[in-house]
Amino acid sequence: MKPQASTPEQIIYLVDDDEALRDSLVWLLESQGFKVAAFASGEDFLKAWRPDFNGCLLLDVRMPGISGLELHERLKAQYCTLPIIFITGHGDVPMAVAALKKGAVDFIEKPFNDAELLRLVSQCLAKEQESRARRRQDAEVSRRLDQLTQREREVLDLIIIGKLNKQIADVLGISIKTVEVHRARVMEKMAAQSLAELVQNVMAIDGGAQR
Repeated sequence: MKPQASTPEQIIYLVDDDEALRDSLVWLLESQGFKVAAFASGEDFLKAWRPDFNGCLLLDVRMPGISGLELHERLKAQYCTLPIIFITGHGDVPMAVAALKKGAVDFIEKPFNDAELLRLVSQCLAKEQESRARRRQDAEVSRRLDQLTQREREVLDLIIIGKLNKQIADVLGISIKTVEVHRARVMEKMAAQSLAELVQNVMAIDGGAQR
């Protein structure tokens, strides 16, 4: 599979204290059309990091100062959404496996195959792009929810749990006709083309709030 180059706003952030390996990886990735920003330490990356970074993070497990695992923990605490691939030596595999359980995407063991690294990076970038699109959609759904009146939200909540118009009318003490009017306004304000789309979008927001 040919590697999928990063989109214009995506950057591969490489954090490794090994200068020779850093230079080699930068050359490899840039030769395939990826944009790369390299850092010699976790401290340097933390100074540069901003919440709007897009792309993925290639992170050495074992570094002087802030280790890769510690950097991962600090970034998680700051709600960093960059997918992380750990670069490990043979003895670091147990640590990398532990990192996977804490949310890292994958790890690759030195000496690694270039094609395998490119495959992992492409997967990470695709995952990050999809995740970013989902966050944008969720934010738009939340914005639209905020535009509903209290009564429209009450009707929506009853729609979500599967109540029919007559049942909604009984629960709220209003006429079926009034329910139909509110329901139509909810569909319009939420820009939903179908009841299924409406339910899926709202439940995605509710599910994200509970995670």
